[in-house]
Order: sequence, then C-alpha cells, then structure tokens
Amino acid sequence: MSKRLFVGNLPYAADDEALQAVFIQVGPVTSAKVVVDKHSGRSKGFGFVEMTHDEDLAKAITQFHGAEWEGRIISVAEAKGTDRAAAGASTPAASAEAPAANTEST
Repeated sequence: MSKRLFVGNLPYAADDEALQAVFIQVGPVTSAKVVVDKHSGRSKGFGFVEMTHDEDLAKAITQFHGAEWEGRIISVAEAKGTDRAAAGASTPAASAEAPAANTEST
C-alpha cells in the first residue's frame, strides 16, 4: 500500500511533474499532486506525494525536509488524515456526521 507525504512551502511554479521529478530521486513515486486553487488554477504552495515503500518515504523525509527548492525551504512529513482529505476532496457535510434532529412533536 502506498504511503503519502505532505510537501509544504512549494514554489508556486511547481507542478505535478516537477514534484514527481524531485521525489523519484529517492524511490518509486506512485503519484505526485500539487494542490491548486480551483478558481485561479494557481498552486496553493503544497502538495502530496505517494511512495510505494516505507523506506523510500523515510528517505524522502530525511533528504528533502528543510531542503531549498527555488529559494523556498520545503517541509516534508508523512501526511495525516484520510485519503479523501489528503486528496483535497471536501469532507462530508457536518449534518451528515451529526445525529439527526428529533422531528417528533411533543
């Protein structure tokens, strides 16, 4: 199963291919995705990388966390949360998670 990394403080010019090109230096990359603003199409400055092996994930954190990329110091850490949240999908509405209101009249 793939492991996911959060990569923060990316240069705004970075795209999916550039992100993959950097991380493939330490091992096979399953996917690389820079999160973009849906209205402007501009990078939000962070992304996610999936790697197949735990050893490569650890190497990527060690090698790239605190490294400079186009004048920016990037942060790299194991991503937290669910696959939906990490992929940028919206979370279920609060009403779907909360118990339904009692509609019985008294």
